[in-house]
This record gives sequence, C-alpha cells and structure tokens, in this order.
Amino acid sequence: MAAPVVEAEASGRAATRPPARERKNSRFSVHFAHYKWLYLLLLPGVLYFAVFRYGPMYGVSIAFKDYVPFLGVNGSQWVGTRHFEDFFSNPDFPRLLGNTLILAFLNLGIAFPLTIVLALLLNEVRLSILKRTVQTLVYIPHFLSWTIVASLSFLLFALDIGPLFQFLNGVMGTNIDFLSDPAWFRPLIVLQEIWKNTGWGTIIFLAALATVDQDQYEAAIIDGAGRFRRVWHITLPGIRSTIIVMLILAIGQMLNTGFEQIYLMTNALNRDVADVFDTYVYFVGITQGAYSYSTAVGLFKSLVGLVLIFGTNWLAKRFNQSGLF
Repeated sequence: MAAPVVEAEASGRAATRPPARERKNSRFSVHFAHYKWLYLLLLPGVLYFAVFRYGPMYGVSIAFKDYVPFLGVNGSQWVGTRHFEDFFSNPDFPRLLGNTLILAFLNLGIAFPLTIVLALLLNEVRLSILKRTVQTLVYIPHFLSWTIVASLSFLLFALDIGPLFQFLNGVMGTNIDFLSDPAWFRPLIVLQEIWKNTGWGTIIFLAALATVDQDQYEAAIIDGAGRFRRVWHITLPGIRSTIIVMLILAIGQMLNTGFEQIYLMTNALNRDVADVFDTYVYFVGITQGAYSYSTAVGLFKSLVGLVLIFGTNWLAKRFNQSGLF
C-alpha cells in the first residue's frame, strides 16, 4: 500500500508544480525587477548600436549588387563578388594596403606603448595636486577635433612662418616643407595621434593600476627591490590582462586609420603615401558615386578587422593569457 501512496503524492506535486517555461519567466521577472535601473542605463547603448551599427548593415548587401539609387537596394541587380575582384585587381590596392598597414603598425608600435608608459609614470607621482594637474593637461587634447589639430599643425609647420618649421630647419640646416614632403607625412600623423590620444588612453590603465595589491610593493621594498624592479615584476604583471585586452582591440582597429585626420593632412604632393582605405572609400564612393564598389572596400576592411580580433584573441588563449572573450 505504501508504493501507491508515494506515487500519488509525487504525481500530486508534479501536477501542482508550474511548467518549466513559467518558472523561467518568473525568475526573469524577479531578476528584471531587481536590476531594472541597470537595464535602463544599458538602454541608450543598446539603441545606439542597434540604430547606428547593426541597422546600416542591411545596406552592406549593395557590395554584391550593381547598386542604382533609383532602383533601391532590393531592385538593384546582383553581381556577386565582381566588385571585390575589381578592387583586388586594381593597381591602387597594393599602395592602399601598404599605406594603411604602415600607419597602423606605427601607431600600434609607438602610440600604444607610450600610453602604458605614461600611465606608469603618472602612477608613480605621489604629490596629488601635481598628478591631477598633469592628468588634466594630457586629457585636454582628446576633446579637440581633428580639424583643430590639423589647423594647429598647419600653423606650427607653415612654410617660412611656422615656428616649428623655422626651428627644425634651423637645427637641421635644411629647408623642408614638412606639410607637403611625403617623407614627413607619417611622422606628423603619428605625432598628432600621440599628442591627442595618449593621455586619454591612460584612463583604463590607471584604473587597472589601482587594483594592484599594495602589499606586494611593501614586500618588494623590504626585499630591497628598486623602483624599476617593482614596476617590472609587480606592476606590469598586475595589469597584463588589461594590456592584452586593449592590444586585441587595438589590433582589431588597425585598418581604421581615421578618415578625418588623414583627409585633413592630405594634399596633392603627399597623396601617394597618404591614401588609405578610409579616404579611398570617400573619394571613390562619395565624389565618384561608385557606391557598390566603395561598400565592397569597406566590407573587406571590416572583415579583416574581425579576423584580426579573433586571431589575436586565439593567440592570447594559446599562451594562457586572458583574452577578450
């Protein structure tokens, strides 16, 4: 008699228990009610990416079509990968790829390490008012537009009247037009990038430095470690994961050399070294009306960036480092 009673009780509990779907919805409702203000703060970011990032991806299909504005996206004829083939066989492709990669590696190899070095130097400043003052001074250029940065460059390096033009040519004993000389285009671009964004890039690294255990520094001082050894053996390993994540993001953005900066510093004399994918898309797509062709160029650049992100993250995982995902 006991077995039937147990079975009856079990079947009764199963009958009164709500279905799994209802239990899941109930847990989500409780979770959402508890964190509703966090979801509200998340909403603007989600809307931004939905409207300005994912929404325009519908138009990427014109890279595989012979797009005619009067026919629209759906009415234009499919041409497959013809635009990609035209781009890869274009004589401009090797030059564009070379210019873009050279600028990308210069920024990655010079500007990115300088961000870490500046953060380490600021972290070593013990006088609070001096540290805040320096931080403010190095943050300010980030809020200036590239138009202002380019205008300052033209004023400083202007032919015959620019202060830096006169000083550098006086020191070197030359008469170089820095704004038009192709050999000086890339150094100017890198210097602008360093001046404008290095200070702003230190924010994340300074936040990571604040999480390093201070007891390790005290133990290292007792053991006789100097300042350099403390930085090398404690500080850098403490922010290694942050450096790797930022490096992965920087590598993923390698081909995004920045349209505004390059466009404003380009002229007829330095165009051979100044043309990159971003400016090429503008000149071909906007000024010449080759919408499908320029979309194919932009899509190629995005796909390369995606591959770089996944590849760099895979390498980080292979070396037992914390990757981006």
